[in-house]
Formats: sequence, structure tokens, C-alpha cells
Amino acid sequence: MALSAQWEELFAGTPPRPGGQEPPAAGMRLASANGKDGSGGAPDIQFSKSPWSSAGKVAGELRTGTAGALADLDSASEGVTAGTEGFGATAALEEIRTTWKDRLGAVRDECGRLDGVLKTVGKDFGEVDVKVGNDMKAVAPAEPKGR
Repeated sequence: MALSAQWEELFAGTPPRPGGQEPPAAGMRLASANGKDGSGGAPDIQFSKSPWSSAGKVAGELRTGTAGALADLDSASEGVTAGTEGFGATAALEEIRTTWKDRLGAVRDECGRLDGVLKTVGKDFGEVDVKVGNDMKAVAPAEPKGR
């Protein structure tokens, strides 16, 4: 089945031939679909689950560390305001502590979200990669006998 002239032009970079002649075969190929005859090309896109899983693990570790920092902030500031009511420094310290708690809480929550998302992306890509590979094997022509 031949591609239309417009598709041929897009994929092969060859302008359509005048007079209704059949355009040359399309220059389109699947990356890493190297045949025994050397056809096909090197993969342009390569996938590895590892970077996604590693990034998810780091995000999880950051979430845990940030949660610990929040607990440390609370325990370090415990009792600071006792006996210093009405001083300007006490109010300023409490304002600063509150903004840091908000920031650290936002970082903790975002790291927790990213932990799950990144690990899921790695898992999903890995499953799709395996499925596409199996689908390609299922439609590949059989090897001629005697080779």
C-alpha cells in the first residue's frame, strides 16, 4: 500500500512526482526495528524505568526529611513564647515560624505527591515498553527456514 503524495513528501522529504507517477517508497522506519538485512535505524528514543523510580525515591526521602524538619521546628520553638507575651521579638519570631511551617509543609506535600507520580510514570512506561515490544514480536514475519 503506497502512501499519499502528501505523506510521502512529509516522511521521505521527496516532492511528489508529476504526471501521477507512484512516489518512491516512504523513508519512514521504526527506531530499533533493525531487520536481518540491516534495514531500520538506531533508536531515537530510549526508555529506562530507573531514572523515574530514582527520582520518586529521592522525592520520598525529601518528604520524610521535611516532615522531620517540621517536627524539629515545633519542638525547638516550644515554650519560646511563654513569659514573653507582648514583646515585639516574640511576635516576629512567631510570624517567621509560621511562614516556615507553611513553606516546609508545602514542600513536604509536593514531595509526597511527586514520589507517587514519578514512580507511577516509570512503572507505566515500563509496562508500555514491554507491551509494544510484545506486540511487535507478534506481528514480525517468521524467519525463513534454513537461515
